[in-house]
Amino acid sequence: MASSVGPGRSRPRYRRLLLLLLLAGISGPVSTVSEPGKWIVDIDSKTLKKDAEKESSFFHFKKTLFRNSSIHLKVLAQNCPSSPPVQLSVSWYLRNSQCYNEIFNLDSSQVPTYFGSKKVMIEGGSGFYLLHHYPNISCQGMKPDISQFRVDPADAHPTQLKPLQASPVDSKSSGRRRRDASHPNPKPVAAGGSTNKSSSYVDLVAETWEDGPYILIIKVQDISKNSASGTTPWSLQLLVSMKGPHGFISATEWPLMVFYMVMCIVYVLFGALWLFWCACYWRDLLRIQFWIGAVIILGMLEKAVFYSEYQNIRYKGDYVLGAVVFAELLSALKRSLARILVLIVSLGYGIVRPRLGTTVHRLVAVGLLYLLFSSVDGVLRVTGGFYGTVALVANLSLSLIDSCVMWWIFISLSQTTRLLKLRRNVVKLSLYQHFTNTLIFFVVASIIFIIWTTKVFRLVDCQRSWRDLWVDDAFWRLLFSTILLVIMVLLRPSANSQRFSHSPLIDEDDEEDEAKEPMINEAFEGMKMRGSKPDTNSSQKLLSKEDEDLKWVEENIPSSVADVALPVMLDEEEEILKTKMERSKME
Repeated sequence: MASSVGPGRSRPRYRRLLLLLLLAGISGPVSTVSEPGKWIVDIDSKTLKKDAEKESSFFHFKKTLFRNSSIHLKVLAQNCPSSPPVQLSVSWYLRNSQCYNEIFNLDSSQVPTYFGSKKVMIEGGSGFYLLHHYPNISCQGMKPDISQFRVDPADAHPTQLKPLQASPVDSKSSGRRRRDASHPNPKPVAAGGSTNKSSSYVDLVAETWEDGPYILIIKVQDISKNSASGTTPWSLQLLVSMKGPHGFISATEWPLMVFYMVMCIVYVLFGALWLFWCACYWRDLLRIQFWIGAVIILGMLEKAVFYSEYQNIRYKGDYVLGAVVFAELLSALKRSLARILVLIVSLGYGIVRPRLGTTVHRLVAVGLLYLLFSSVDGVLRVTGGFYGTVALVANLSLSLIDSCVMWWIFISLSQTTRLLKLRRNVVKLSLYQHFTNTLIFFVVASIIFIIWTTKVFRLVDCQRSWRDLWVDDAFWRLLFSTILLVIMVLLRPSANSQRFSHSPLIDEDDEEDEAKEPMINEAFEGMKMRGSKPDTNSSQKLLSKEDEDLKWVEENIPSSVADVALPVMLDEEEEILKTKMERSKME
């Protein structure tokens, strides 16, 4: 077996949107194993077979590289006995392809077939190759400070792969493909010019000739004549490195690193702006605004961790697995809180509803389920174990939960908007209309993007658009940042933030007084009042005061004013009664 080192319910318009959400729920941020720039290869007598056709003799490394990237091979350590001597045959094969999926979907069992191949393997997979055989090398003579594998790039000219045999019907199109493939043919002068730049690398073995995906296959074979060498244990450790003009980072991850750097700056600006708003209007803050602040902080941390991960690959050539797992867990936590935030806003918490009640338990359950499956999905992807039943269950469960969350969001928005229309609250209704339009934009953009990625990346036999792979991850993070910015602007702290806070239909004090009166009447029903002597003097004073007030009204207020004011008072009483009836219907 070849040794492989590397990664391998609601209104009609909402019903139509919800059907689209079921499609959008199957996609989202997808993290994969990063492409390292350094690999350590351990070779020993137990794993290495003498048969050259055995898969254990081949070690392959995949990476997307820029032009003029350097490939190095050196000895780190060796433990070979002096007697009997161990003789090794070492050779390597470097090949590029215009098809990204040809290189990165290559199975270990196909590596021996590719080694030394001089022709195109799949339709559209044109490219060049380099093949180099070293003289027989003694394992004892391999030292870290001695260059056994140095190859002058001026002496190594890449050869174009022979195209596939085309049928006569397709001769015209195949001829055009051959002309396109021969266009980036590297020139020996360019290779020699880059040699002066890389002459100080004593372990340099090859330089790349164009941007694209590459595969390096190293073949190591024990050719010792003495059979006793097979019983004596020996070991050898090699270091393979690929470095480009931007360091060890790959050509597909370089734009993604720049994207995370920009997003770090954006989230710092988000946090500074939100902190400034909260500091200016800290007396009028709503509870929903604290949720927004927490999501901003988590988003800032997420982008910073991912950026530091790519920086580590760029300068050191490898990633720390613990840091990558932590970044995925932090990203899963941020996405879970972000979905709960959108759900809370859609439910109208603090704006239409003073409290969530039993809905809190459902929110917590959904958030924990999403966090669990999102964490499992992310960790399996970055550790290279995204296969089998566990990966299938995690992916399907995550897609189902995400679709249910989006369905719940639009159901809640429909109910909240209908309630605000009944209350005729123009300010809050305008707020939720803008928020709904933002989510509709999110759905439409998601569907368009899913169709585009499916057409470009999945429904093709030869994936040539490898430069756009970073967009598949960056789009979802950028889209959520846009939604977060809209939420920040709509629910920003201000001097009149309380206009968005919950306000009941009628005054709570009046409601309490009305509730107390029947209770008092029922409590004292059937009881006799104790006899008491009436105070005649006080009653006479009250009657005289009322007579004086009525007399003053008749003398000073004309009857025309009373005729006008009385209907207004009656209208107010009717409005109060109507409001109470509406409230009782909703309850």
